[in-house]
Amino acid sequence: MGAVRPLRLHNRAMRFIRLNMSRAISRLYAVCGTLVLLAAMLFFLVRPARYMACVLDGLGIWATCVLPAALPFLFLTSLFSNGRAFGKFSARLSPVMGKLFRVSGETGSVAVLSALSGYPVGARTLSELFERGRISKEEILRAARLCTTCGPVFLIGTVGAGMFSSPLVGVVLLAAHLGGVWGVCLLLRGKGKPATLPPLRRETKSGLYESIWSSVVSVLCVGATIALFSAFGQMLFDLLPLPNFTEPIVKGLVEMTGGCALLARSPSALSLAGCAFFVTFGGACVLAQQLAFLTKAGVKALPFLAVKFLQGLLAAGIAYGLGLLLF
Repeated sequence: MGAVRPLRLHNRAMRFIRLNMSRAISRLYAVCGTLVLLAAMLFFLVRPARYMACVLDGLGIWATCVLPAALPFLFLTSLFSNGRAFGKFSARLSPVMGKLFRVSGETGSVAVLSALSGYPVGARTLSELFERGRISKEEILRAARLCTTCGPVFLIGTVGAGMFSSPLVGVVLLAAHLGGVWGVCLLLRGKGKPATLPPLRRETKSGLYESIWSSVVSVLCVGATIALFSAFGQMLFDLLPLPNFTEPIVKGLVEMTGGCALLARSPSALSLAGCAFFVTFGGACVLAQQLAFLTKAGVKALPFLAVKFLQGLLAAGIAYGLGLLLF
């Protein structure tokens, strides 16, 4: 009995320390977040014309590049996920996805849609399925890291053909990107089986209206995120006078398209690896878009960000190896 009491006291002391550390970290996050918000407000008040122009530039990128492609895909994937064909497709995928990634057929179907459509289709569809009880709480993080991928249209068309002047570079970038995402998902798949859910019920006649409504709201949220981060990125450059060689890195971490465009000016295996990291990690702008949907489904930000960072590193390594054969 004499040895048990010190052990209990030790356990209580450790719980007390962990609890206070957790509270201190939470307070630190809150203080830092408040300071960042106040700084952004101050910047905007001091130089409103400069940052209004950045917001307009972001809205221009959204209106000309994102909206025409994202809105149809968001609507079609929403409509598809509400129909019977989605249930049948999920049932076919269920055995394969369960063995490979320990996820359900529904998650596998979303992964296919995300790989074809790109950001933020996967995150939005997962959020909808979670609200309808089609994705379990135990599976949602595995689903989130598998179903948040960049689309082939952007990688092959915009980055490959447009920025590097080579569609082949876009194909290599797509292979590295998917390899990074799927590779980390295989490594972190864990044990056990995905939850067995009842068959998908047929949706009501209001599914068409709901798909249109949710698609419009989602694409507006994406546009707002792009516009805001265009201004935030400029504020960061105004606050920190960084050397020229860091510009692609900082821009890529804030908004991946700008970072890829700067790296593509000097085509090499290293610049291709940088692009692979940016499009896989996503940058602050894409991550904010995804977390806007995923946090509603119970996905915690820090574990998700850690996994996306690992996926970005693996994609960069694959792209660098393949890039040595191209450049």
